[in-house]
Amino acid sequence: MKSAEPTFDLMLPQRWLGGVIFASPHSGRAYPDWFLAESRLDPQQLRSSEDAFVDRLIAPALDHGAVVLTARVPRCVVDLNRGPEEIDPLVVSGGAPGMMNPRIMAGLGVIPRVVSQGRAIHDRPIPREEADQRIARLWRPYHQALSALIQEAVSRFGGAVLIDMHSMPRDALTHLPRPRPDMVLGDRNGVSAAPRISAGVAEAVAAEGFRLRRNSPFSGAYITQTYGRPRENVHVVQLELDRSLYMDEHRIEPRADFDQFRARFARVIARLARLRPDECDSAFAAE
Repeated sequence: MKSAEPTFDLMLPQRWLGGVIFASPHSGRAYPDWFLAESRLDPQQLRSSEDAFVDRLIAPALDHGAVVLTARVPRCVVDLNRGPEEIDPLVVSGGAPGMMNPRIMAGLGVIPRVVSQGRAIHDRPIPREEADQRIARLWRPYHQALSALIQEAVSRFGGAVLIDMHSMPRDALTHLPRPRPDMVLGDRNGVSAAPRISAGVAEAVAAEGFRLRRNSPFSGAYITQTYGRPRENVHVVQLELDRSLYMDEHRIEPRADFDQFRARFARVIARLARLRPDECDSAFAAE
């Protein structure tokens, strides 16, 4: 494995106004040649797990005084929303099985075994040494940057608000009763963000007429679990967008009305950028 290229893009506004960070850990699309050579799937199939175009949707946050952090490394190479210990023994050889959870068993550990529709990425397991290198060279730099941003926000603003942006296939919503949500807010059922922050996110979404569901079918994964510390004034909310709103999921191309959706969602972004971690939350202050 070779990796000399940056694994993420960090964009800073002219003036950071209030400790809000927008991040997209799954929109990376820089597929390394060595990975394509190893994979049994073609690039189009590999892209099916990508949060395509989410980085473009959150870029307007810069204009509203928020920081934007987006991945370059694709999710199918290493999943930045998984912990480094979430190793799937069916995809990584040469190491004793560690922790297991439903994500790993589904093939969605830190080194994914499958992309969407359960399609296997590799013909055979990869060596543990390669997995460790992917984590060290691709996973760790992103999280070092994210952690440093949160620490800086706490130092400068007294706290941080991280909006962790994702997209979900339309098929992931078919089991839900109609009308189905346009977006799903995940705060680990109130554990990763204070009530006022989650309420602020919900209000920003509703103000533009989008339908929102909370914590089902997605409540948050590694990033919300690891960084969300509302009692320390660090709040993390995961926001999932229905991909069919702005892209052709089969072709992985923007819809003809992508720019209209982007403008509408930019108004949500503007409201989210105005959230402030330093405002007292009565539910926590009372304890």
